[in-house]
Amino acid sequence: MQNTNENFSFKKYAWSQFKKNKIALVCLYLLFTLIIIAVLAPYIANERPLYAEYKGETLYPAFASSSRTDSIFNSSGQLDEILQYDITDWRRLSFTKVIWAPIPYSPGGMDRYNRDYVSPGGKQRFKNQDGEITDAPKRFRHILGTDGIGRDLAAGLIHGTRISLMVGLVSMGIASLIGIILGALAGFFGDTKLKMPRVKYWLTLFGFFMGIFYGFGQRKYILADAFGESITSGILQMLVSILIIILIIFLFRQLSRFLQFGYLKTETKVPIDTFVSRGIELLNSIPRLLLIITITAIVERSIWIVMIIIGVTSWTGIARFTRAEFLRIRSLEFVQAAESLGFSSIRTIFKHALPNALAPVFVSIAFGIASAILIESGLSFLGIGVPDDIVTWGSLLNLGRQNLEAWWLIIYPGMAIFITITIYNMIAEASRDALDPKLKS
Repeated sequence: MQNTNENFSFKKYAWSQFKKNKIALVCLYLLFTLIIIAVLAPYIANERPLYAEYKGETLYPAFASSSRTDSIFNSSGQLDEILQYDITDWRRLSFTKVIWAPIPYSPGGMDRYNRDYVSPGGKQRFKNQDGEITDAPKRFRHILGTDGIGRDLAAGLIHGTRISLMVGLVSMGIASLIGIILGALAGFFGDTKLKMPRVKYWLTLFGFFMGIFYGFGQRKYILADAFGESITSGILQMLVSILIIILIIFLFRQLSRFLQFGYLKTETKVPIDTFVSRGIELLNSIPRLLLIITITAIVERSIWIVMIIIGVTSWTGIARFTRAEFLRIRSLEFVQAAESLGFSSIRTIFKHALPNALAPVFVSIAFGIASAILIESGLSFLGIGVPDDIVTWGSLLNLGRQNLEAWWLIIYPGMAIFITITIYNMIAEASRDALDPKLKS
């Protein structure tokens, strides 16, 4: 019996429990399928061929940049034609051999012969190599129809998969970082464990608020312009703001060293748990969608801005789970042993306690990804999320709202959102059962 206990692996046991939920297992495979579709989206839906032989030249248009230009020469070495990849109508070229993408349309490409909401089973037109307008061949039909300006719905759904998954992962990555750190500090220190001189405590708080004021309040227009220019510039300016906050806090903490005398030198308890808990309650008391709409109305519209806003406003549930786990773990023997050996609080928290507190957090993250995708879809549906040139499932639903007779613009994006949200929720439900802390005993 002792040998069996020593060989017991909770990870293997949790995986075996997860596999017993057949629906969740199927959802896991579907999630992998969605990830593959998102990664390969430019090669699944592209108006340029994957491979082509044209006038003796071998081309790979789908794998090249849109700004590329190829010069085609005839047998005598004279310039015959110039192919500019971003404006060439590839369907009208006479190829010797060609391999098209499964969906031979790009999400932003407009088919002027199939405008005004062409239905999937309706009459679709096609301009052949001779310049004649004929019925669209099966290879070039819009299998899920088009919108009002001739954009292919299937291509939009496939490329929208990449946006939706990226929004969920990036935003919850930000939320996880904030929630885990704050929840761990609140649960480990509580309101009584961390102490410091009064003047240091007061100046640290004052420095934090001054840092927020100068780091974000005074630089809000710089940050907005930077994110409007490019995501790299935006992240760089965001890091500058964070460094300003850290620098101001550091300066005020250094200043406190010169003021530690008398009453100011006496130690006081730092109520970290109270600060974090009140912050969670304050953020939860504000309708999150309304808060996000307010922020997006102020800053420049960008998919990265949307992900950052969703992440910054979605950490409360993760912080609560982490805090609850740390309240349980901090009294266990291995944490007390780490403290008795003289390890620093940071090392004890992040090296010893945190790995044993992440199981419930992963479940919260899975639910959070589904929630982030739903929020982004809602923002895009309202027309205030991502820029108009980016196709998402929510923006496709918004197009369907403009013409209710175009049912395919409502049904298919709605199904994509519903299936993706259900996949994440089912995986999260099964993970919660498999990672139940009671099983560890």
